[in-house]
Amino acid sequence: MIALREKETEKRDRRLLTSLCEAERRAYQEIPESIDCVFHPSFEQDATQAELFGPDARWVNVPQWVQFVEVPEDAHAAQKTQTSLNQEEEQLLFLRYNYARYRLGQLLQAQRRRKSLTRARAMIRWHACVKTTRSDLVTANMGLVLAMAKRTRIPNVDLPELISEGNMALLRSVEKFDVSRGFKFSTYACRAILKGFNRLASKTIRYRACFPVEYDPDMEKSDYDVMRHEMAHAESVEDLHVILKENRAELSDLENTIVRERFAIDVGGKKRTLAEVGRKVGLTNERVRQVQNVALEKLRSALMSE
Repeated sequence: MIALREKETEKRDRRLLTSLCEAERRAYQEIPESIDCVFHPSFEQDATQAELFGPDARWVNVPQWVQFVEVPEDAHAAQKTQTSLNQEEEQLLFLRYNYARYRLGQLLQAQRRRKSLTRARAMIRWHACVKTTRSDLVTANMGLVLAMAKRTRIPNVDLPELISEGNMALLRSVEKFDVSRGFKFSTYACRAILKGFNRLASKTIRYRACFPVEYDPDMEKSDYDVMRHEMAHAESVEDLHVILKENRAELSDLENTIVRERFAIDVGGKKRTLAEVGRKVGLTNERVRQVQNVALEKLRSALMSE
């Protein structure tokens, strides 16, 4: 019985998704399965929607905050040009944000009981309102993160990492702030951001206790291939000395002399040039090169057979 109900639910979900256009389908799939809100008594009144989202609703100019983390002097200059929300605008945005979540939560509960295309489109609209209003609240208060980050010093933590942790704390503050208590959001958010910094400091201390040294990728590379090459080279040189000593390659006296002189084998000193070897054995440079190549080919064959 339960399996049959699940199959019926899946069929209704597929029919619903196929009825939506591509953009609506993506937006519908982004909606979470459950959503909470900070309830306000005005949400149950019929006129609240028109007051917050109607054509005559108050327009709020949200200040745009731009952070230049890598260039502190630019960030400071940008901060001076910012204006913050007043308390009425702040309350209005938070009421809009939580009312949109309140309506979306109601639609989600009704959609679980019975799938509806009209309800799905309404959920998409309210979810868009939730994202837009949250973005406005976060953008208007981004300066709080940078202000708290400049007052905080945590060893072994860079400013971008500190700001990233502060941004996460700011998002959590927007989710949980209750505007009906009469406090300013900055009072609540600054304490939450500082608590986030304290958690980051504790996490960094624990990490440093386990890993006191920074990770270096170069130290993780294995030198096995290099060592194997060096060992093979040493063995080949040793085998070559044995072959030359016992003349297993059946070199002539001339070939033996040229190889030993050219590559300084058992004669000491440095390698000799073709001209120097040629003067010693009384041959031209080209003839010495030819004899050398023949001798090397014999040595190579002897090494392969070994």
